[in-house]
Amino acid sequence: MTRQENTLLADAELITAVDAPGAFTLHTLIALDHDQVRAATLRGTAHGVFEARIDGQPVGGVLAPGWSAYDRRLPVEQHDVTALIRDGAQLQILVGNGWWRGKLGFEGLGLDYGGRIGFIGEIEITYASGRTQRVSTDTTWTARTAAISDNSIYDGVRIDASAQPRRLEVEALPIDRAVLVPQIKPPIERQEVIPPRRIWTSPSGGTLIDFGQNLVGWTRLRVTGPRGTTITVRHAEVLENGELATRPLRGARATDTYILSGGDDLFEPTLTFHGFRYAEFTGLPGELDPTAVEAIVVHSRMRRTGTFECSDPRVNRLVMNSVWGQKGNFLDVPTDCPQRDERLGWTGDIAVYAATACYQFDCADLLHGWLEDLRAEMEVAGYVPFVVPNVLKFAPREALGAHAHIVGPTAVWGDAAVWVPEALWQAFGDLERLAAHYPAMVLHLESILPRLSDTGVWDTGFQFGDWLDPTAPPEQPLAATADPSVIATACLYRTALIAADAAAHLDLKADERRWRKLAERTRSAFQAQYVVEGTRITSDAQAVYALAIHFGLLDDVQKAEAGERLACLIAEGGYRVGTGFAGTPFVVWALTETGNAEVAYRLLLQEEPPSWLYMVAMGATTIWERWDSLLPDGTVNSGEMTSFNHYALGAVVDWLYKCVAGIRPAQPGYARLHLAPIPGPGLDWARGQVETRRGRVECGWTRHSDGVITIECVVPDGVEADLHLPDGTTRLLASGSHRIRTEKGA
Repeated sequence: MTRQENTLLADAELITAVDAPGAFTLHTLIALDHDQVRAATLRGTAHGVFEARIDGQPVGGVLAPGWSAYDRRLPVEQHDVTALIRDGAQLQILVGNGWWRGKLGFEGLGLDYGGRIGFIGEIEITYASGRTQRVSTDTTWTARTAAISDNSIYDGVRIDASAQPRRLEVEALPIDRAVLVPQIKPPIERQEVIPPRRIWTSPSGGTLIDFGQNLVGWTRLRVTGPRGTTITVRHAEVLENGELATRPLRGARATDTYILSGGDDLFEPTLTFHGFRYAEFTGLPGELDPTAVEAIVVHSRMRRTGTFECSDPRVNRLVMNSVWGQKGNFLDVPTDCPQRDERLGWTGDIAVYAATACYQFDCADLLHGWLEDLRAEMEVAGYVPFVVPNVLKFAPREALGAHAHIVGPTAVWGDAAVWVPEALWQAFGDLERLAAHYPAMVLHLESILPRLSDTGVWDTGFQFGDWLDPTAPPEQPLAATADPSVIATACLYRTALIAADAAAHLDLKADERRWRKLAERTRSAFQAQYVVEGTRITSDAQAVYALAIHFGLLDDVQKAEAGERLACLIAEGGYRVGTGFAGTPFVVWALTETGNAEVAYRLLLQEEPPSWLYMVAMGATTIWERWDSLLPDGTVNSGEMTSFNHYALGAVVDWLYKCVAGIRPAQPGYARLHLAPIPGPGLDWARGQVETRRGRVECGWTRHSDGVITIECVVPDGVEADLHLPDGTTRLLASGSHRIRTEKGA
């Protein structure tokens, strides 16, 4: 779309309040031309974030329009407001900083999109006669100060209920209309309300609340007290020595401040969000009534689609930790973490987690919108940035310090351009969207090609490698056991194959040949450079075997022997995890694919650190960033990066859904099913289900005392399934419910 063709909000101006001390409100009255309104639509966006109300009734969600590559794509929200329109109705818009003026980044970078905040929008009213009327933003609107003064994504808000609003001057701001695009992603909304589980007094005298779940959102407080009383609310994910553990927040204050009006007040800080399980209130005018406070869970609207249950409650808790991690980090952008001074769309995290995410929730629109931003940012950077939206591009080189040299494409992180579309394609089967994502796949691969060595492997430039391998010291997350060049070359092979398959589906025959040829060259180079002593792989680490096996870089003999070596390494490690972000999603898959499912089960059910169930044993209710974010003595890991809500290591749950329960798409969008439940030691039963675009799929198994395994499946109408039984046989299943007994089971 050219600048001349973009007619979104063509009659509206971007308006702001002059000299507003913080957030502000914009107002206008709606005067109808006629009485019979057939339809009315509110459209709007902001430099910043906004909340709309008509006669006090909320329209849309919170923190709209979310966060995107604002300088390239500024989404315009659209809401049906027909039921709220009347002559003389008041439209009110609350405008806050959001991510636009958010001081984003880490290590004090303080990055933002520059300049003042404002709102641009319109209400389009269609009458029964067919006539259309628009009420558009311009400088005739009025502006007032809001009770919310300070408002920051990282630091929280300050709400003064005792302050009287005063009128402000309205001014029009320049806006690049070429960046206006229709909103794709679902709205950010209040999703759940959680009451306190426990309230007590901390050693320092504050009132502590445990909500029983690490969540993302804010607290809502009803309170009555003397006018001018100041209440402070701080947030943290864990406690240390009986107090909030705020060190992991780094520069984020995560603090809300409320000033009472002297009457009955309701405080809800909707211009920020916090990652927390615990909240501390100080300055309360008396004892806190447990019914007067609650935690509000906030994330993008997503329909839950997949579930998993088994006989071990620890594993069930692990699955729920993954679900809660996705909720908290799918607040418009798939972020790394929701609590500290970061909360960025790190590409590596979603690259490894996308398949899990697409099973657990219908997140197709959210990830599609994010991928549109990824492509826009790639066109600027020339490669997939480490974070999308790429706010780091605004950082002066000198501000990046030791990180200034870290540029260019990277494996896993850059592979988000390919792996995320692949996860969406397999889960939802949307060919039109695959076509929309394919150009970014091409851009990513073409950014890598000049960086390959003469040998054909990817051993140049910066790599994150097997980030946060548990053997790496707390302050050296890059010091993984696995050779980063082995990781990068293996990922290139997988990415080239996925791109070739995408090109085939899109009937791009020349592209398909190009990417298959690249995959073949890369596989040969991997074999020549990294497969040594017959079947050993350079650096001899769990991660390199996991990727080589699961990605298909080895022949049948090598694969079998590599599987045995991987199983041996895990046994030598006491059946503890030895992988970081790159290897963890694939290690149990590799074991299963080489006949070592029993080892995969032992790895899953290990409770000693590093392991998934160690987190559960330590009381985790989300997935941690580090295997030992909380040490066995209850103290917080000394590493600067220590988040307790970081979903990447939860990618193992994809294996639970697809191997243990056994539900996989045999064709994209589950047009045909591959059902292959794999019983293993330590579990007596397991079952999963997923609501696909074709209908509900169920599969599970039960082990009986006589050794018989019963498989139960549900196949939706119009779909066939290939059921692969534990005894090695395969059956074709038609639509309906099925119950099969087999003698063989681990």
